[in-house]
Amino acid sequence: MRHLTTLTGAAAITTALLVLPVSAETPEELFEIHCAACHNTGGIGNPGLAPPLNRPAFWQALGDTAPEYLAGVVVSGMTGKLDVQDQMYIGLIMPPVASTTDEELVEIGNWVLQTLGETDGAMTQARLDATREARPSHADLRAMRPSVD
Repeated sequence: MRHLTTLTGAAAITTALLVLPVSAETPEELFEIHCAACHNTGGIGNPGLAPPLNRPAFWQALGDTAPEYLAGVVVSGMTGKLDVQDQMYIGLIMPPVASTTDEELVEIGNWVLQTLGETDGAMTQARLDATREARPSHADLRAMRPSVD
């Protein structure tokens, strides 16, 4: 009977390990979870709601400031008139991202910069910390935007 209890306990642990979700999302999956509701799958955007993020020319035009800009948007949010690829985005507010850990923000940021933006830019914890300290305004962030759209 004791042997059977040990086997039953081991089977329960093994089953639990197979059934419990593993939190090993890829950066793209993290984007889907935290960003795609507005920016759509693959960052293609939602006309009138949230601009596309899969615009390499935009991210490349930001150059070395791309990580700073992206950190500013996720930390401070964004509002105001944006004209992106002949689509006007006005009146809607992107709130600061609060549903992620910093580690997830770094992973998502790097995916946006490197995969969608096709840049060598990198999001770091130090960049997030510095941006939280500076708290750029929405006007500051809009002023950083290149006029490539």
